[in-house]
Amino acid sequence: MQVLVVGAGVVGLAVARAMVQRGHEVIVAEAESGIGTGISSRNSEVIHGGLYYPTGSLRAYHCPRGRRMLYDFCATHGVPHRKYGKLVVATNESEVARLETIFKQAQVNGVEGVEIIDGAAAKRLEPQLACVAAMRSPETGIIDSHGFMLALRGDLEDHGGVIAFNTRIDRLAQVVGGWQAHFGGESIVFDAVINCAGLGAQKLARATQGYPPERVPRLVLAKGNYFSYCGRPGFSRLIYPAPVPGGLGVHVTLDLAGRMRFGPDVEWIERENYDVEPRRARDFYARIRDYWPNLPDDSLAPDYAGIRPKLTGAGEPAADFMIEGPCQHGLPRMVHLFGIESPGLTCALSLVEDVADYLSA
Repeated sequence: MQVLVVGAGVVGLAVARAMVQRGHEVIVAEAESGIGTGISSRNSEVIHGGLYYPTGSLRAYHCPRGRRMLYDFCATHGVPHRKYGKLVVATNESEVARLETIFKQAQVNGVEGVEIIDGAAAKRLEPQLACVAAMRSPETGIIDSHGFMLALRGDLEDHGGVIAFNTRIDRLAQVVGGWQAHFGGESIVFDAVINCAGLGAQKLARATQGYPPERVPRLVLAKGNYFSYCGRPGFSRLIYPAPVPGGLGVHVTLDLAGRMRFGPDVEWIERENYDVEPRRARDFYARIRDYWPNLPDDSLAPDYAGIRPKLTGAGEPAADFMIEGPCQHGLPRMVHLFGIESPGLTCALSLVEDVADYLSA
C-alpha cells in the first residue's frame, strides 16, 4: 500500500516509520524545509510519566505506555535523554487535596514509583524548594526531541521511506482506489492518507473531499511562553506546581546540560505567533516564587514560545486527543489526528498503533 503521511513532526515521523516497517511504501509531505519545525520543536522536551490524564482517555492509555516505549527507543537508538524525576508540589494546604487527586489518578494510570512526601522530605531532595507536600514521579525525564526525530527519520529512510520537504498538501480528492493529493499545481494518487499536520490538521480536513464538515473540530491556539534562567540551576529535578486550567503551570525544566528554564504559561491567542513578550516575566516571577521564594530579581530572560493545538478554549474542560478513522468519518483508508498536544511527544510511539488499526478498519 502506498501511504501519504502529512507532516514531519514527531507524530508524523513516528507514524511514517511504523507504516514503512509494516511493509508499506511511505512518503511524508512536509510544508517546511526541515523536520519538526513546529509543535515538535517548541515544547518542554519532557518525557511525561502519565500522572494527570482521566481514566479511559487516550492520554491515560498512551502516555505511560508510550513513555516506556520511548525510553527503550532512546536506549537502542542512542537518543540523548535523562530520567531526572519530577516533583509536583503543593505550596499551601489548599493544594494538598489536588495533589492527592493527581496521586490517585497516577496510580489508576499505572505510573510506577509515585509517592506523596511531606514538605520536609521534599526539601531534603531539593533544598531551594518551598512546599507543604509533594508528589514524586521518578519516571519523568527529558529528551533531545530533535535527536529523537532524527532517529525516527533514520529508521524511516533505512526502510525506503521518503520525506518531501517544501511540499504543502492543498487538498485531497477521492479517486478510484485511493486519494489524489494536490500540491503546488501537481498531484499524486495514494492508497491511503494519514493527516499529522498539527496546527494545520483542521485546514487539511476541511480541504478533504467528502469529509463531513461537522466532524472537523475547532482549533484553539494556546501559546506557551518560556523564560530561561540566567544563573546556576536551583534544582536537580523537574518541579511542577499544581496544574492550572489549560496547562500544567509554570514549571521548572532542565535541559540535558542541566541548564534551567521556566514555562510554559497559557496565553490564548487568535493568530499564530512566537514572540515572547518580556513583560510576561512579571507573572513568571510571581508564580515561580510560590515554590522558589529565593528566585533572584532580573534572572529571567525571554527564550521561546510554542503553540498547543487545543480543541477546547479557556474555561472549558480539556479535550482528549482525537483520532478519526474510517469508522468515524466514513471515508476509506484515511486517518486524521487532531489536538495532539502534550503529552504527544511521549505518546508518539504508542499512538501509531492506534493509527495503524484505524487505517485498516
